[in-house]
Amino acid sequence: MVIDDSNTIRRSAEIFLMQAGCQVILAENGFDALAKIADHEPDLIFVDIMMPRLDGYQTCALIKKSGKHHATPVIMLSSKDSLFDRARGRMVGSDEYLTKPFTKESLLRAVESHLAHRSPA
Repeated sequence: MVIDDSNTIRRSAEIFLMQAGCQVILAENGFDALAKIADHEPDLIFVDIMMPRLDGYQTCALIKKSGKHHATPVIMLSSKDSLFDRARGRMVGSDEYLTKPFTKESLLRAVESHLAHRSPA
């Protein structure tokens, strides 16, 4: 799942992930994402930090507090790359932090590192 209020970022991530054979669910904001997570149960979630209404930190915290989805890897996406931003992401439960603009390689490396060790359901 890719959650970002930028259509350009959503589409870029979708193209990179689909080329790698992934199924992709898109969401424009945290509220949209929370509804879709319940319906689709993604294996991995990329979430932008800076979004209106429900930001990425809040969205990540809600996902991680959920009994059903607390183990789903959440990767924060941000154009900010400070130590504070990374620490805040860790505090709400994010599993990784990617800086935008991301490359196809960095996106796929994140997918591989978080899904490779999971056992098939």
